[in-house]
Amino acid sequence: MARKRADAAVKERLTRDRIVDCAIALAESEGLEAVTIRRLAHDQGVTPMALYWHFKDKDLLLEGISERLLSDVTLPTASARPWHDELRDVLSALLTVLRAHPAVAELVRTRVLLSDSGLEIAERTLGLLRSAGFDAEQAAQLASQALHTIVSLVTQEPGLMVGESPAEREERLRVKRASFAALSPERFPHMLASADAFTDCGNEPAYFELGVELFIQGVRGVRPG
Repeated sequence: MARKRADAAVKERLTRDRIVDCAIALAESEGLEAVTIRRLAHDQGVTPMALYWHFKDKDLLLEGISERLLSDVTLPTASARPWHDELRDVLSALLTVLRAHPAVAELVRTRVLLSDSGLEIAERTLGLLRSAGFDAEQAAQLASQALHTIVSLVTQEPGLMVGESPAEREERLRVKRASFAALSPERFPHMLASADAFTDCGNEPAYFELGVELFIQGVRGVRPG
C-alpha cells in the first residue's frame, strides 16, 4: 500500500510538462546529447520507469520537447496586410521561441509536423505563400526552407556554444581571435575587418533581423510573375 502511495506521489510530481522542463534545462547546461531517460530519472531521484509513464523512449521525449517549443509560438493575428509582412511576423514568432532555447532548437527541424502546434504554423505559412502566387509544391519547398533558415540562424549564431562555462567560452573565443589575428592583412584584409563578427555575435537583434529579412526578400524575388 505504501509503495502504491509512493508511486502515485512520484507520478503526480513528475508530470509530462515537468519532465520536458527538466530535459530542456539539462540540454541547455550540458548539451542535447546529455538528455536521456536514465539521466533525467537519476536527476529526479526516481527509476526510469517513472518517466516511461509519459515517454516510452528517448525519441518520444525529444518529440515532446519539440512540441513544447512549437506550442509556445504565438502566431500573429491574420490581417489584410501584405503576405510578406505577415510571413515575416510568423517567422519572427518562431524565431523568438527558438532563440530562448538554442540547445533544443534543432529538434523542430524534423518534428514540426508531429504536433498540432507545428501543423498550425505550417498551415499558416503555406497559406501565405499560396496567396503570394506560389503553387502547392513551391509553397511546400519554401516553407521547408523557411524552417531551416530560422533553425540555422539560432543554432549557428556566431560565438554560440551550448553547455560550456564562461571560462571555456572565453578561451575558445580567444583562440579564434588569435587565429584571425595571424592572417596576413595583405591577403585577407576583408577577413580581418570581419573577424569580430565571425567570432562572436555583437549585435544579436541585427543578426537575426537580417537573417529573416534576407529570406523574406529572397522569396519576394522568386515570386511568380
